[in-house]
Amino acid sequence: MQFIDGNRRKHMSKVEPRTRPLVCDYMTPSPHTVGVDQSVAKARQLMIDIEARHLPVLDDGHLVGMVSERDLRLVPDSEQATVPVEQVMSNDVYAVDGSLYLADVALHMANHHLGSAVVTSHQRVIGILTSTDLSKALADVLRSD
Repeated sequence: MQFIDGNRRKHMSKVEPRTRPLVCDYMTPSPHTVGVDQSVAKARQLMIDIEARHLPVLDDGHLVGMVSERDLRLVPDSEQATVPVEQVMSNDVYAVDGSLYLADVALHMANHHLGSAVVTSHQRVIGILTSTDLSKALADVLRSD
């Protein structure tokens, strides 16, 4: 798992901090999550119900992975009720602190072709930042000029 320290933002910025949006300004707070032992079928239904493409995966309340719509499609329909999310999730999660500059996280996501970042505080999931959230941020910037 890749965690980025919120203190790192001091060294990455050349602009006054108050003028730059933070991850917490655009993240989706309190995202839905799934447990490692939940079935692929349940995770898929949750994604449909909440119109999401990514779900953080928790084990005893701690972030251990991420499952995407694409991951779930790899499991044949006939097996989805018996296959646990743990078998198809990605263990390599991009997790960031909400106090990081949005531009820095967006650039990392773009450079590494990531569709989402899990926002954590004290190793607990507090939000998710998706490409849709970044599109909203871009729209805000374009409208302000």
